[in-house]
Amino acid sequence: MAARAPLAMPRAAAAGPRPAATPVAPRPTAPCLRARGTSGVPLLHQRPAQRAHRLLLPAARPGAIGSAAEAAPAGALSQKLQGVEVFDLSGKAVPIVDLWKDRKAVIAFARHFGCVLCRKRADLLAEKQDVMQAAGVALVLIGPGSVDQAKAFSEQTKFKGDVYADPTHSSYDALEFAFGLFSTFTPAAGLKIIQLYREGYRQDWELSFEKNTRTKGGWYQGGLLVAGPGIDNILYIHKDKEAGDDPDMQDVLRACCS
Repeated sequence: MAARAPLAMPRAAAAGPRPAATPVAPRPTAPCLRARGTSGVPLLHQRPAQRAHRLLLPAARPGAIGSAAEAAPAGALSQKLQGVEVFDLSGKAVPIVDLWKDRKAVIAFARHFGCVLCRKRADLLAEKQDVMQAAGVALVLIGPGSVDQAKAFSEQTKFKGDVYADPTHSSYDALEFAFGLFSTFTPAAGLKIIQLYREGYRQDWELSFEKNTRTKGGWYQGGLLVAGPGIDNILYIHKDKEAGDDPDMQDVLRACCS
């Protein structure tokens, strides 16, 4: 019987073990690609709305507004507010669009009347009230709650602008402000509250625990409008994406006083 030929070995195996490859350092990633947003998610993986936190469109552009969350036709927004009423400190109902129908106004929306974060925002706005008045701009604050709560807020804060109550939260619904547990209790909001307590600000827990605040009003986030004169003339809108998400005051002043 003929002997079998030996099996041929692969050339690489016959030549002995392959030398280890020289390690190659990974290509450095650009810092902008590694950067992370405030949510901890890499910026490249964030939605555009997360990256573009605020957009201010010039007042000269008719029919458009700037928003922390979106850009939308001003006419559509004012249409949503038609029929919405708020109440002054005497209890008189006022159509919300009348607040800027015949004048330019900065309209701040509080989370609720007992909120420590809202008391700070009221002070930030009050610091700029002289500039607003010099430009003929009214300062208004609206809160979700009762007229009595609005009165207590006005007395406690010495806020010099007009204060209105929105007991049914209808303006907040129309403007589609953020609402819920996860936009209220955030790490950033907690740190800001600690900072405000160190500055001497205090929550009014009696107002905060009244039924209409506990059951619904206290879960809304606020915002800010610059509008008027003219119902459809909405120049700027900021929507808080979480508790304590204050607008940039320089953006507000550019929208209302430039």
